[in-house]
Amino acid sequence: MSEMPWTDPAWLATAHGWIDEQVTDLGLRRTDAVEQPHVRPWGTVLRVPTDGGTLWFKATEPALRHEAAVHSIVAARSPERVPPLLAADLDRGWLLAADAGRRLREVVEEERSLARWHDALDGYARVQLASRADVPALLATGMPHLRLADLAAGYADLVGRLGDDVVEPRLRDAADRVGPMADRLASYGIEETVQHDDLHDGQVFVTPDDAPGGRHRVLDWGDACVSHPFLTLAVTLLGVIAWGVDDVAGSEDVAPYRDTYLAPFAEACGTSVAVLADAADLGARLGWACRAVHGHVDDDPASTVTRLRMFVDGRP
Repeated sequence: MSEMPWTDPAWLATAHGWIDEQVTDLGLRRTDAVEQPHVRPWGTVLRVPTDGGTLWFKATEPALRHEAAVHSIVAARSPERVPPLLAADLDRGWLLAADAGRRLREVVEEERSLARWHDALDGYARVQLASRADVPALLATGMPHLRLADLAAGYADLVGRLGDDVVEPRLRDAADRVGPMADRLASYGIEETVQHDDLHDGQVFVTPDDAPGGRHRVLDWGDACVSHPFLTLAVTLLGVIAWGVDDVAGSEDVAPYRDTYLAPFAEACGTSVAVLADAADLGARLGWACRAVHGHVDDDPASTVTRLRMFVDGRP
């Protein structure tokens, strides 16, 4: 990954100028200096205090530049679950958004309960269903796709590129299992749509507004792709919820959360949650293969290997 300009004074001056233009156009006034609380190789986030509340600016590396456009499309369908952007520069991949509230991660720690995941999962499933008609527009933004029909080839290509010194034989041999599993999942007839691919408790926000206890909204669509919706469940169910409040593997039964997520799909497809349960379990397993292929970063092969092991072993 090439060096990004996030802390370069000239880049920051340009970003601050754009932010101030958007703040003015929104009829707001900045009340203090812009802060930079997050700097990562792939992007940065700036905090913008205004007389209308805190705003957040985000910029990403070129490979993730489609995020602003993807967010805009998804939010247009589901504004109650994906807060619309206040401003965006789609050419540069810049976005400006209102404060979305507290991260679910901190709220869970405070309340000592995962119950809020039920509303978050129900809402996210409905976002996926609503976005099915937008797949051509989403792909036109440059957002990647990793459809079930392509997953086996993507897996085989990935382990081949990583090489024997990185990938143990059992992970390479598992390439033959991806295709049949993907075909079995496809047989349920669930339409492919937007798939967040990294839906954890740091991407869900709790806004204290129009719902008891707050409404749960999903942000950070930079890792999203077009694929089978159930692949989301790898990270969400097995990577987060199964670990419970105290971060202990297998301490929480994921079945109730899985069923909450499935209910909108069952309704849309005219079937039952019980019928879709096997498909969801397949999706959660294959989701690690998707996460490995789609989320691979050359500078971090260890994370990719971990995801491959999760697919092969069927557990974190």
